[in-house]
Amino acid sequence: MRSILLVTRPITPPWDEGSKNFAFFLAKNISDFKIGLLTKGILPNLPQNVIQKPIYTENTFSFWQKIKLIIKLRTLKKEFDILHFLFTPTKQNSFLIKNFICNKKADFRTIQTIATLREDLYSEKEIRDMLFGDRLITYSDYSKNKLTQMGFSNVERIYPGIDLEIYRSQEKNPDYLKKYTFSPEDFIINFTGEYVRNDAMDTVVQSFIEISKIIPEAKLSLPVRIKNKKDAAKKKEVMEIFRKNNLLERVVFHDDGKYEMPDIYNLCDISIFPVKNMQGKFDVPLAVIEAMACEKPVIIYNLPILEEFAKEENSVRIEEVDAQKLKDAILDLYRNPEKRILLGKNARKFVEENFDIKNVAKQYKKVYEKL
Repeated sequence: MRSILLVTRPITPPWDEGSKNFAFFLAKNISDFKIGLLTKGILPNLPQNVIQKPIYTENTFSFWQKIKLIIKLRTLKKEFDILHFLFTPTKQNSFLIKNFICNKKADFRTIQTIATLREDLYSEKEIRDMLFGDRLITYSDYSKNKLTQMGFSNVERIYPGIDLEIYRSQEKNPDYLKKYTFSPEDFIINFTGEYVRNDAMDTVVQSFIEISKIIPEAKLSLPVRIKNKKDAAKKKEVMEIFRKNNLLERVVFHDDGKYEMPDIYNLCDISIFPVKNMQGKFDVPLAVIEAMACEKPVIIYNLPILEEFAKEENSVRIEEVDAQKLKDAILDLYRNPEKRILLGKNARKFVEENFDIKNVAKQYKKVYEKL
């Protein structure tokens, strides 16, 4: 049995971060190979062919955790036929891997799954220098085409996958309704995004202030992680704005990790993703795909990179990102429940056809078999 090590950030709960979720589900759905998984502690209920390597001591992928990963890889690489790297390439991690892990005498092959190219940070030359895999896998045709134009011939596109048995439409969880003081009659708007990056939070806040004046039962659900001091400061600012507008009791902040994302999506009536840029985000943001899998109508800004999966029949696309445009799109869905249902069903079908982890795992198995 050939062996593949998935080289990732710490694979550990809470399951609220796209790259580790994808690696976890990929490991569970790959058979006929021995799969190495880098964890913090030991995870229960994994298939026998998944070999856990609990090398991490923290949940976060901090600088010292990255150094620990490089040190451990110098030994772990001897156990595996293929090293499959699943974190976004940076100058730092690519330099360390190229100089301390991979070399001309290496008796293993390498794959890089590239969720985003970060063209906002790096030049074409810098991107070329960061890509070292024998096989390059992109999340989108957009990035695949970019790499092909740069001269790479060893690249293909495989969409990220999610577990559609977990991410599916369900009734609103009564325990969650009680926990967050929602009622079944509330019109719940979900935003799973960032506090600071992608320039969306201010639009979300201002649109909800206006929506709350028109829809008495409107509530806002914010499963938004705090990643740094800037995020923490922005959350305080957002809370103060809602407090001044007497709306704090109509907003729920989910950032304690004590929740399951499928339940969060299924609490809401619609999900919004009005980002003005995709800097630091995956080409295919899983927060959008997961909501679509739960049959939630999604409102999304019509960025070129998002056109690949945000279609007219499965989502609402706004041409400008401002509070008024977002408010109008939310009101339209609120007033047209039949439209919400149709968009949700179309979204689910699209996800089933393109993002089912079982089909994605089969595509990766073919890549492993070719190397």
